[in-house]
Amino acid sequence: MSTELNALDIKEIMNLLPHRYPFLLVDRVVDYVKGKTLHAIKNVTFNESQFQGHFPNNPVFPGVMILEALAQATGILAFATHGKPADNELYFLASIDKVRYRKPVLPGDTLHLEVIYLRGKHGMGKFDCLAKVGGEVCCQALIMCARRII
Repeated sequence: MSTELNALDIKEIMNLLPHRYPFLLVDRVVDYVKGKTLHAIKNVTFNESQFQGHFPNNPVFPGVMILEALAQATGILAFATHGKPADNELYFLASIDKVRYRKPVLPGDTLHLEVIYLRGKHGMGKFDCLAKVGGEVCCQALIMCARRII
């Protein structure tokens, strides 16, 4: 049994996703298994622009940004599984269900993004997603995304 990880660095992530600063929310992929699972990391830093207004004197990483990070992680898993998108293709967020926030995410936290590929058909993928900090779940959701020609 191999213990070698399928990791991706930021350059490899940028090769798969169209997102760029300030909206690229996945820093590193720790490991993935094509068509099955992905574990990625987002380092939350105080110098990110959303902390200027969310909230002054009490910075909290916005829940919608956690969901976007999870959605980007699903895109990485889909592209790592089915191949890099063509120049005229994008991976769109189609739906988010059963969202639960359990714990706030703060500057200095390392957000662990865990994605399980549930099923896919006709360019659509459904994923069970968890975001954790220090082993504790801070957000969970079912996310559906669609690979489409633009």
